[in-house]
Amino acid sequence: MGMIKSYTNWHFNHEPCNLYQVFFFSCFFINFVSECKITKMYPLNLPHYQIKLGGTKDKPTIFDILRKRYVALTPEEWVRQHFIHYLIEHKHYPATLLANEIKLNMAGKTLRADSVLYDSHLRPRMIIEYKAPSIPITQKVFDQISTYNFLLHVDYLIVSNGIDSYCCKMDYENKKYLYLDHIPEYENI
Repeated sequence: MGMIKSYTNWHFNHEPCNLYQVFFFSCFFINFVSECKITKMYPLNLPHYQIKLGGTKDKPTIFDILRKRYVALTPEEWVRQHFIHYLIEHKHYPATLLANEIKLNMAGKTLRADSVLYDSHLRPRMIIEYKAPSIPITQKVFDQISTYNFLLHVDYLIVSNGIDSYCCKMDYENKKYLYLDHIPEYENI
């Protein structure tokens, strides 16, 4: 990544950050603890993008391009925003067919799917569940996304903590799923 050229102009604002600012944020706020409980912003196994940070040092925010507003910057949100940009910019998923924080109701309980991809007829096609980089992807995470899929009946499930990502293609006819070794391009789903 290289040396940080200058960080004298660093501040939280609503301007895009350059790669050096992202590195600064990732490395120098490693022990930062605030009311929104940020403890680490890890480097991720996802491509960089033009991050927009806002808020204050005590309450940092990050711009969510799908919700078109700044949201609390948590480690999970850090992963979500990187992953959404990866899908849009590298896998060519239409931003207009993606949504964050989708409310679901099951037996009187309100659940929230982290992200959902819809087809052009607004039928759910993919559920994406994010975890903070410090949280390993376990069976419990797959159980959580499976609960959402019980309601949405999608073709693909993805779980990611920004370090590890897993994608499954559902095979309802044979009552099984197939792990893919990659995230499919939009045109291939």
